[in-house]
Amino acid sequence: MSFKEKIKGIGGNASYEAKARVLREQLEAKIPAGLKLPPAILEDPPLDITRIPEMCGLLTVQELVITELDATAVCQKIAAGELTAVEAVTAFGKRAAIAHQLTACLTDFFLDEGIKQAQQLDEYLQKEGKVIGPLHGLPISVKSHYPLKGTVGCGGFLMNTETSTEDCDMTSILRSLGAVFYVKTNQPQSVMHLESKSSCGRVLNPHNTNLTAGGSSGGESALVAMKGSCIGLGTDIGGSIRCPSAHCGIYGIRPSSRTTPIRGLLWYQHGQDGVFASSGPMCRSGRDMRLFLEAVLGANPSLRDPDVLPIPLKVPHLTQKKLRVGIMMHDGVVMPHPPTIRALNLVKEKLEASSEVEVVDYIPYDHDRGYNIIRELYYEDGGATVRRILEESGEEMHPLTEWVISPPHVKNHDAAQIWKLRDQRDDYRREYSDHWWSQNVDVVVCPPFQGTASRHDTAKYWGYTAIWNLLDYPGAIFPTGLVADPAVDIYQELPSPMSAADEYNISLYDAAIFKGAPVSLQTVSRRFNDGLVLAAQDVIERILQS
Repeated sequence: MSFKEKIKGIGGNASYEAKARVLREQLEAKIPAGLKLPPAILEDPPLDITRIPEMCGLLTVQELVITELDATAVCQKIAAGELTAVEAVTAFGKRAAIAHQLTACLTDFFLDEGIKQAQQLDEYLQKEGKVIGPLHGLPISVKSHYPLKGTVGCGGFLMNTETSTEDCDMTSILRSLGAVFYVKTNQPQSVMHLESKSSCGRVLNPHNTNLTAGGSSGGESALVAMKGSCIGLGTDIGGSIRCPSAHCGIYGIRPSSRTTPIRGLLWYQHGQDGVFASSGPMCRSGRDMRLFLEAVLGANPSLRDPDVLPIPLKVPHLTQKKLRVGIMMHDGVVMPHPPTIRALNLVKEKLEASSEVEVVDYIPYDHDRGYNIIRELYYEDGGATVRRILEESGEEMHPLTEWVISPPHVKNHDAAQIWKLRDQRDDYRREYSDHWWSQNVDVVVCPPFQGTASRHDTAKYWGYTAIWNLLDYPGAIFPTGLVADPAVDIYQELPSPMSAADEYNISLYDAAIFKGAPVSLQTVSRRFNDGLVLAAQDVIERILQS
């Protein structure tokens, strides 16, 4: 498949195609001519495109240095007068323009507006001698369905793409804390795939463009991995922060739901609350996750939105007792591919050799049942709303959209059936809570996906992330430093499938195809233990790197 075919967006009838073409042309026109990559690079780029921004000659040495910084370092340097907000957003904006041409990660580009905002912040700092907030001057990329005044946003379909007239709660809070906005990022049709393909194109994984960057926040993960952003804003209702973060080898956390604001997002199922979405950061370091959550929760979002719970972030000092870590090698439904098993074994070996932690084998509790419940909760109307939107707009239904809204998991419910389904959800949550306590663990380390980044259009099992959405347990992603290696990540003998989903997953594995894909893992704890997740992950990473 050629590079142009890989990156191509969703099609449709003539009316849809005309509107989609206008949207793509408007985005293309916003990329400055001086930041356009030479045609020779775009005609046949390597599978690993992460080095192209630093080798293409379009960025200065200073800009390359700036874009190597994580968000925490950017904030520190701006506050200390070692870096200006204008310099920061210019560097990341230019690199974002390059990244988009290689990955289709953007849906809107407005660097000029970002520079104007940064200039105001620089003038404030120079005049007042202090920062406006904890994120003063920090460039933040924003997933498409977050409204941001004056920018193009999308609720999952071309039909509900619009220019926002105001900020949503989250972007308003971030703006008040000093954040600078300069790009919006791509997401999939329906915002309900672990892949990201829309009318703006298919987002490619920077480490191996034959693989997906994940979804639904795949534009964010690709952009951060390409260092066109040091921190971005994602959402997660089934794995949409954690899956793409894992696929692209970056950090990301799905906070406990209703602790961070989501009011005002562009969406098509308002009032559907069988499972709550969560908003959170996708970034370059573990400390960036903490920076983001402390800043946002410190702004008291519950004062704006009564649905937000006023729960502060409490990150414990893990020095008084041993951290008890459960290792979950698989969920009893789908066995992860060899690279993920290798990473889990490495982490287990390292932790067992440490005096700081106690390691136990974590036994999953009926994950297949839980996954079936949440799949049914996603579309309680049987997918009728999605089908209506696509029929009215002429937009083609993506195969992963068809999969996510189809039986046996999805059916239309009347009121009594919805009550019964919610009761099943609540029973499962209680049973799982009892099970967690019986395992006597503080946190669990487990796969974030049934392998590394998947091949395009094949992500049809969400169990390793969606189960924690059902339980509302916070989970964070960290890269292990390993990559898929065809020389070692092979099946010695073909395993016996545990389920039909496992049989499908086994059939997808070819060690050569996944070469170079980052291998990441997930740290999970009970509801509202977000601070413990962050603290435990710091310990686990430090031990892993020793």
